[in-house]
Amino acid sequence: MASEKSEELLTAMITTTLAVIKLVDDSRVPKSIADQVIRSTGSIGANFSEAQEASSKRDFVNKIFIAKKEAQETKYWLRIVKELLPVNEIIEQEVQRYLMTLQKIITSTKEKN
Repeated sequence: MASEKSEELLTAMITTTLAVIKLVDDSRVPKSIADQVIRSTGSIGANFSEAQEASSKRDFVNKIFIAKKEAQETKYWLRIVKELLPVNEIIEQEVQRYLMTLQKIITSTKEKN
């Protein structure tokens, strides 16, 4: 069962994914790049959501780690998108916040073991 903080974070991840979709939709960003940034952004929340129902602590950490990797990939794709059109700084800041939060979750979960 997800905590209130987890639900708030997941809601923020969904909001960010929707913002990225709106950003690249009907823009001059090539479709292949738009697809990549949308997939990686959406995958942050999808993997975080899966982690909430993990079968073990190890499974939980693995899913959170994948979400963190997707956040890092999203940063990469946003850098490319930023070369083609203005990117709202809030999107970039949110992705960075996810990276930091996910790393904190990984670290604190591993410390508990």
